[in-house]
Amino acid sequence: MQTKQLGNSEFNITPIGFGAWAIGGSGWAYGWGSQDDTESIEAIHRAIDLGINWIDTAAVYGLGHSEEVVARALKGMSNPPYVFTKCSQVWNDRREVSTILKADSLRRELEASLRRLQTDVIDLYQIHAPNADIEEGWATLAEFQKEGKVRYIGVSNFNVEQMRRIQKTAPITSLQPPYSLLDRNIEREILPFCQQENIGVIGYSPMASGLLTGKMTRERLQNLPDDDWRRHNPKFQEPNLSRGLELAELLRQIGARHGRSPGEVAIAWTLRHPAIAGAIVGFRSAKQVEEIIGAAEFRLSENEIDEIETFFSQRLQQLGV
Repeated sequence: MQTKQLGNSEFNITPIGFGAWAIGGSGWAYGWGSQDDTESIEAIHRAIDLGINWIDTAAVYGLGHSEEVVARALKGMSNPPYVFTKCSQVWNDRREVSTILKADSLRRELEASLRRLQTDVIDLYQIHAPNADIEEGWATLAEFQKEGKVRYIGVSNFNVEQMRRIQKTAPITSLQPPYSLLDRNIEREILPFCQQENIGVIGYSPMASGLLTGKMTRERLQNLPDDDWRRHNPKFQEPNLSRGLELAELLRQIGARHGRSPGEVAIAWTLRHPAIAGAIVGFRSAKQVEEIIGAAEFRLSENEIDEIETFFSQRLQQLGV
C-alpha cells in the first residue's frame, strides 16, 4: 500500500487510517450504540493485516474505553501501527463532556492516555477541540514533545486563524478536520493554508458518518439504537437525508463500474485532494475493513470527479456546502 508523509513528521502513513471513535461504544453523548470489544479487536487486527499502519483514537471516545481497546489489540505486537490520540475533551462523574486546555488538566489527560494505551510515548498527540486557551494548550503539548512523551503534535477542528495563533509557539504537524462530499468547508481556506505550511491533513468522516456508505436507509436510520448520536444529527434529518441518499446512489453507480462500493468511492473522492495525507475511516468489524480497504488504492478518473461535481452542483446546492 502506498504511503504519504504526514506534514513535518517522519511518519509515512497509509491512505486510510483506522478510526476508533465507534469502538468506544455507548454511554456517552457521541456514542454509536453498543459495541463488542472482541469484534473491535478483530477489526484492528484485520486492518493491520491488510496494511493499514495508523490508528486514530481519542481519550473521550467511550470516555477512555476506545484507548483501552486499542491497547488490548496491539499488546505484544512487534511492529505495531502508529497510534494517534487526542486531548482537551474531559468528562465528570455525570459523564458530561467539556473542553479544557489548561496545562494541569492536559498533564492529567496525557498521563491517563499513556496508562490506558499502555505505552511510554504517543506518536501523535492532538488537541481535540479549540477554546479560548489554545495558546496555553499548545505550549503544553510542545512541552510534552520536548519531554519525549509524545513524538509529534497536531490539532483537530481548528480554523486558519487559530492555527496561525499557535504556530508562533511550535510547528503544527497535522490537522484533523471533517471532510466529505457533504462537508467541504475546508476546501476554501484551510486546505490551501495547510499545503502552504506543510501541515498534514487527516480528514475524518469521509463517508459522512455512514450516510455515503450505500448501506444507510431510512429504515436502518429508524432502527439505530437510541444512544447512537446520528439519530439527532442534521445530516440524518430531512431534507438533508434524502439528498445524501441520492448522492450515495450516484456513488453506487460509479463504484459499480469498478467493482467498488459507494463508501470506497466517497473515500477515494477525499483522497483525490493533494493536501489530504490520509482519511480516517471508522471500522467496527473485520468484515467492514475488508469491504472498504480497496479505497486505499482506488482512484477516480477526472471524468468521474466531474460527474460527481455536476451532480453536486445541480442537486445539492441547498446543503450550503
